[in-house]
Amino acid sequence: MKEAAHDHTHDHTHVDPQVNPHVDPDVDPDEGASEEATPSPDAATVDAYLRRLGVGRPARPTADALRELHLRHLRTVPFENLSVHLGEEIVLDGKRLLDKVVGGRRGGFCYELNGAFGTLLTALGYEVTLLAARVYGDGGRLGIPYDHLALRVRTLDGGDRLADVGFGAHCLLPLEFAERGDQEDPGGTFRITGAAPDAAGVRGGHDVAPLMDLDVLQDGKRVYRLEQRPRVLGDFVTGAWWHSTSPQSHFTRSLVCSRVTEDGGRITLSGRRVTTTAANGTREEEELTTDEEVLACYRDRFAIRLAQVPAVRKPHQVG
Repeated sequence: MKEAAHDHTHDHTHVDPQVNPHVDPDVDPDEGASEEATPSPDAATVDAYLRRLGVGRPARPTADALRELHLRHLRTVPFENLSVHLGEEIVLDGKRLLDKVVGGRRGGFCYELNGAFGTLLTALGYEVTLLAARVYGDGGRLGIPYDHLALRVRTLDGGDRLADVGFGAHCLLPLEFAERGDQEDPGGTFRITGAAPDAAGVRGGHDVAPLMDLDVLQDGKRVYRLEQRPRVLGDFVTGAWWHSTSPQSHFTRSLVCSRVTEDGGRITLSGRRVTTTAANGTREEEELTTDEEVLACYRDRFAIRLAQVPAVRKPHQVG
């Protein structure tokens, strides 16, 4: 997960008590599986989510409908880490994520945004698989396990897509999952290919193609290493905890709130600095001087209403 930088893309993360790992032979194994499943949201919540995105309910779970939902999500639901610095609990649970994104009209970071979006897509009839990824950092070094959450989405008519509304400056439209050539996108030229060796010299996954790790590249640069093994939201609790508490996480060291603009550019509020990037890459920066200006920017540019201006909290104070 990152945000536009690095432009870019928690207080403490809630961890539910773990169930007893020992198997009781008298218990139906399917019984425990339901605890991991996210209940489908009711029709009113789905409709409210779609209203926030500014789209109607698609008639069928098609590739074209997914493209529109993906782009609208990036334009309307900000990538933000404000909860880290506002002392707000982050819970990786489908209902709680919808409460935040839909009821609270907030954004979040990758686990929250893609978690909520995946829940919406499932309710709309798409087949959604949660995938774990590790982000490439400086020098090509890979981040922690469960560093990022992305979505593999099966459409009714167009095969599988890689959807990701939680990575900051990235693809604006879903990528064809099985395509291994260049894919042109408003956000750049993307390619999905077999993973490069990691620091241990391992390409990851298995020799079997459906389980091999993949690299996602943007304009020739490796962005993240994607595992193909299906995951559930609870698997990402440790990654979310690390990103919201570690002094090494960029999320604990800075504030960010960012979204795609209507013209395909990006607007980012980091602390008191507003950066507007046009689709052609030109940038304008403005330094806000008062709390009122900062709160107005959150309200008017990101539709986030806050009672106080967030301030960076030192990691040792988090949790």
